[in-house]
Amino acid sequence: MEIGAAKLIGAGLAVIALLGVGIGVGNIFSNLIKAIARNPSVKNDVMIPAYIGAALTEAVGILAFTVSLIILFKA
Repeated sequence: MEIGAAKLIGAGLAVIALLGVGIGVGNIFSNLIKAIARNPSVKNDVMIPAYIGAALTEAVGILAFTVSLIILFKA
């Protein structure tokens, strides 16, 4: 196998984590909307943890994307 093909396969495998990130962020915000719809008075209590959870989930996505770029251009 050529090195260029191996780099492309490795970068593609590293980006598979973005699928999980999309599903995770979707779950976070769908459950946030459900919680606020059921009880609007808890809006202030659930917004900050939801934003923190979304930020941590997105950090995994940024890390996966960074790893794929490192594989493509530095390895």
